[in-house]
Amino acid sequence: MGSLFRSEEVCLAQLFLQSASAYSCISELGERGLLEFRDLNPKVSPFQRRFVGEVRRCEEMEKTFTFLQQELRGAGRVPGPCPESPRAPAAREALRVQEQSEQLAQELREVTRNRASLRGRLRDLRQYLHVLREGQRFTSLPASLGSPPRPRALSEREPILDPSLHQHLERKINFVAGVIHPWRVTAFERLLWRACRGYLVASFVEMPEPMEDPASGESITWVIFLISYWGEQIGQKIRKISDCFHCQVYPYPESEASRTDTITGLHSQIQDLSVVLEETEQYLAQVLDKVALALPTWRVQVQKMKAIYLVLNQCSFDVTEKCLIAEVWCPVRDLTQVQDALRQGSYQSGSSVECFVQRIPTSESPPTLIRTNKFTAGFQSIVDAYGVASYQEVNPAPYAIITFPFIFAIMFGDVGHGLLMFLFALWMVLYEDSPRLRQGTNEIWLMFFEGRYLILLMGAFSIYTGFIYNECFSKATAIFPSAWSVATMANHSSWSSAYLATHPSLTLDPNVTGVFRGPYPFGIDPIWSLATNHLNFLNSFKMKMSVVLGIVHMGFGVVLGVFNHVHFQQRHRLVLEFLPEMIFLLALFGYLVFLIFYKWIKFSAADSLVAPSILIHFINMFLFTSNAENLPLFPGQVPVQMVLVVLALASVPVLLLGTPLYQWCRQRTPRTPVSTGEQEPLLEGQEAGNSVNATKEDVESGGHSPDTKHLDFTEIFMHQAIHTIEYCLGCVSNTASYLRLWALSLAHAQLSEVLWTMVMRNGFVRLSYVGGVVLVPVFAAFAVLTVAILLVMEGLSAFLHALRLHWVEFQNKFYVGAGYKLCPFAFAPDTWE
Repeated sequence: MGSLFRSEEVCLAQLFLQSASAYSCISELGERGLLEFRDLNPKVSPFQRRFVGEVRRCEEMEKTFTFLQQELRGAGRVPGPCPESPRAPAAREALRVQEQSEQLAQELREVTRNRASLRGRLRDLRQYLHVLREGQRFTSLPASLGSPPRPRALSEREPILDPSLHQHLERKINFVAGVIHPWRVTAFERLLWRACRGYLVASFVEMPEPMEDPASGESITWVIFLISYWGEQIGQKIRKISDCFHCQVYPYPESEASRTDTITGLHSQIQDLSVVLEETEQYLAQVLDKVALALPTWRVQVQKMKAIYLVLNQCSFDVTEKCLIAEVWCPVRDLTQVQDALRQGSYQSGSSVECFVQRIPTSESPPTLIRTNKFTAGFQSIVDAYGVASYQEVNPAPYAIITFPFIFAIMFGDVGHGLLMFLFALWMVLYEDSPRLRQGTNEIWLMFFEGRYLILLMGAFSIYTGFIYNECFSKATAIFPSAWSVATMANHSSWSSAYLATHPSLTLDPNVTGVFRGPYPFGIDPIWSLATNHLNFLNSFKMKMSVVLGIVHMGFGVVLGVFNHVHFQQRHRLVLEFLPEMIFLLALFGYLVFLIFYKWIKFSAADSLVAPSILIHFINMFLFTSNAENLPLFPGQVPVQMVLVVLALASVPVLLLGTPLYQWCRQRTPRTPVSTGEQEPLLEGQEAGNSVNATKEDVESGGHSPDTKHLDFTEIFMHQAIHTIEYCLGCVSNTASYLRLWALSLAHAQLSEVLWTMVMRNGFVRLSYVGGVVLVPVFAAFAVLTVAILLVMEGLSAFLHALRLHWVEFQNKFYVGAGYKLCPFAFAPDTWE
């Protein structure tokens, strides 16, 4: 948890890797995920690097795996995730994986091709069988005795030719039979009639069973056609038209005996092909079982191997080309683990010479590393969305764990709504390990799930502020007895029956003894929900509360800047920046907070009519005047206000000119060099100068001194001028910006009350069985509108406003956010799956 408040110390280091053990060492480092590698060959093309051949071999294997995966999905099998994360394969094991995958791919290609050929042949035989059966029914059906002669068979169940003409036309009639796609039948028949001018008789009938379309793979019901014609030229036209319409034409025997023999032969061939196809399907299933078992592991291994070679391509060779040198960013606390990983990799490769790490100084700004867990990750994401923290500056995330849900709850305060949000987040937290919740594809759902702990705290804080406001679905709850006594007021007043009839609203006077017995134990008294001036009371209360919380929040942000000044050894900023900023903020707006609390404490209900206006006092403070009608809050208020304004104005030039003048004077003052101390080993168990040869002074100074870079006074002054203007004007605008807490809180309460009044209250009109039936749909509508409007829309609005208050009003007081994340080389399971 120490790195959560400030990013960890990260150093630049060099890895010296023996060529024989470099692969194993990088593999071990990838399993641990400790280092971010830097490219030492930025000007070298990816196709000219040393290990480009190995990378291409991995890509070829990935192509083979893609083919195998497509075959699995084509067979209706979904390859599962890798059960465990295998290590990157050694060179000999990688060759074995390549050979086995290519062998399985070749077997799949052959078996798939044979199966497709068998299926096509079986489909053709079945179509031919149906064509012969239907054709035999057309040509061999005898006519009924006494039936009138017909020039053309119009029915599919009647013979094409009149039996009385067989003797004259037997040698002149030919047949063309086949199948055609049902979508092309109409156009095919029309073209036949026009091209052949009626010198043919065509019959069409649907096939009894659907079959697969080889072009689209869909199952369709083909149409069988049988065409009888006269003349060879007509036959040629019919065949050409059939080819144009992609018809499957089959030979049609002329005699019935030949057709019977052909049908018998087709039955035998179909039976033999079915047996062969079934054996082929079984063999294909066995091959697919082998692929499904080995493919997930192979994919992970090859992806790891490819990642290792890509990292090795970023390394450079020494002059002897026997050692690879890599530059890495490494957390200082993990240096010992890095050395252990290198030792383990050297042992696994069988190398007699160990690889080692050497820490080197640098003038570059290291990357930012903030370790998070599942609870803090959501809050850190909110901060990183604004900007990644600069190296080792104060991280706002741990403070946002409390302030963000609390500011959200101020705008969303309602016990009922907060409880619904809390229960929804609690359900996600309790079932967070469920694969069904984690592996969703909806981006909105994944966003909710990643921020489940944030939503949990937002709901919990909303319940707390709901009790403060005493609102549960816009209704007040009487947890404690009210501090206001109506009976006492009635005993001390002349409220007759006539007076009560003409005055629907009664006034409770707190000055009457016993009417107001003191403050409510917790939150707002429930009797205020019945008062006609309820909104006026909440307006005053929430507006002052927003101003007080806003100034405290901004002041806390200014105080956090102290930790940055001390850590970066910029102690002059404590006097030249922090002190003027605090004087300006407290002299003006801190004094406003003091006036609010002083007025609450000093004036009671007895003298509330003579209480002065804080707003008028605050305006007169800037005008250096006083108002006789607006009495002072305390003696000597006007001189105190004048002194505070003068202090605030005097702090502006200090804030504007202090830091630039200090830098200018420091640059002109000569400094003596600092002597270096003895070299001290930075790794436990290592001798000085063996694996780490940098002194602590070099590392802690970052490899550069303040006078290594010439400071531009104009640039410093312009930067400080912008900061001064932004801070002084921001104190005014940011304080006004916190009034959104007041506005959104009132808006949420009023929306909740309107929803209750216009929807839910209509269900309580009739206290009978009919009213109970009506209450069901009314409550359903109330629940849907509550979730859709008050929870989702209002919750999103309050979330965005709380986000803005943290980014703009709070973080800009101390947070730069100009860093970049440390991206370690790691074999993350989520990445490979």
